[in-house]
Amino acid sequence: MEEKPVLSDKSIIPTDDYIFSIIGERKTHWLRIMNFLSQNYPDSSGSWNYYNDGKQWLFKYVHKKKTIFWSGILTDTFRITFYLGNKAETIIEKSDLPHDIKEEFKTAKRYGLIRPVSFIVRDKADVDNVLKMIDLKSKIK
Repeated sequence: MEEKPVLSDKSIIPTDDYIFSIIGERKTHWLRIMNFLSQNYPDSSGSWNYYNDGKQWLFKYVHKKKTIFWSGILTDTFRITFYLGNKAETIIEKSDLPHDIKEEFKTAKRYGLIRPVSFIVRDKADVDNVLKMIDLKSKIK
């Protein structure tokens, strides 16, 4: 099911309060991910940018100079997408991520040498998988 992004007005810069008003009770999931990042990856940061190609605001999270993930806000929730190269395949396959996530990566459409794995964050299990993916991505050189 394709979720429609909601941050499409270039003139409205996303703030935490605005985002939380859209994602509602899933604010706790967003905060858990952000707290995990600040505690485990202190030299990382995120920023909102408006992208004309997709006509929406996206949150880009970077550790040192490496992009960890992109996030878009959806009605009542949010999506986090990781872009990974072929080196990630073995690491993901050996991980304890659920089988369907491994399959999604294996069969994902390739964009040059990379392909995406996306999570629409609805519950604690989704957050747990995002946190595992952050750790996996940080290990890939």
